[in-house]
Amino acid sequence: MDINASQIEALTAQIALLKSENESLKQKNKQIQQQLSATLDGTGLCLWEQDVPTGDLCIYNQEWGSLLGYTREEYSANMQSWKNSLHPEDKDWVIKAFEDHVNGQEDVYQAVHRMIHKDGSTRWVSDRGRIVEYATDGTPLKILGTHIDITQEKRYQLDLARLAHRDPLTDLLNRTAAEKVYKDFQRSSKFDSGTLLFIDVDNFKSVNDRFGHRFGDLTLIEISQVLQHYSETLLPKSKTKIARIGGDEFVIITTISEYKLISVLAGSLVSHFKQTQTIDDKNIALGLSIGISCFTSKDLFVEVCEQADNAMYGIKQAGKHNYSFWQQPKSISQIIR
Repeated sequence: MDINASQIEALTAQIALLKSENESLKQKNKQIQQQLSATLDGTGLCLWEQDVPTGDLCIYNQEWGSLLGYTREEYSANMQSWKNSLHPEDKDWVIKAFEDHVNGQEDVYQAVHRMIHKDGSTRWVSDRGRIVEYATDGTPLKILGTHIDITQEKRYQLDLARLAHRDPLTDLLNRTAAEKVYKDFQRSSKFDSGTLLFIDVDNFKSVNDRFGHRFGDLTLIEISQVLQHYSETLLPKSKTKIARIGGDEFVIITTISEYKLISVLAGSLVSHFKQTQTIDDKNIALGLSIGISCFTSKDLFVEVCEQADNAMYGIKQAGKHNYSFWQQPKSISQIIR
């Protein structure tokens, strides 16, 4: 069939129109991609797609590796590099969660986990993905998912949890956390008996009144550091916890119940604070009165605290700067096991 000049001209015009429409569609697609990227970037959300057979990853709106401080050249966009950056403590279960979805055991892959940044710090991420394309035999081909950096939110949550269980001034445990530790010790399968030392600072009120609350705070911080030093030096750290449960009141809770070890700790603390303390270039006289009560798995925290408090009060009445066991000497022999 012969095509005349007018038909050629018409076909050429149609081709030109199609090219123009195609170019327009490309521009619109590019604009939509940019808008999507801007929207996702504004939320911190990263959109990713994985080619299951090869393990290759495509990130639509962010530079691959930027979350962890890498350039594209430093960090290959594939599953192996992702696995290598998973936090050692999370790696096994996160990979299992992903593979469970790929293998059809879970409807969706989702995990909140940690990854290691290039500088060695930890990043928290929330991952979610779902298979969106299968081969004719049902084999997964592509997974589409989202990946969001939640480090700031997680740190905030952890800080809140920490503040709920820590004394904000000394960073020791607070009373609530002290009771929890006490019960945790009792529930341990290896627990036999433990000891609670109730510590009251002698002369703190007069020091606080004389030099002011700021100096009083510095004094409490110094005392907490001394308590930690002697506890860590004389007792196993894993079996001993320290808390500030009141203004100038502290407790040491330990699963150690040997009379000699506890006496050495208490005696060392008393001796240390019988000496003049220098804090913020000021010499002050302090002291410690320590009451001690031993406990078993059946003893209530509030009752053991009261026993140790009573023993401490006896020291106060006897002249301060000393320690005493609440149990009578005949009971102490039962502690040595």
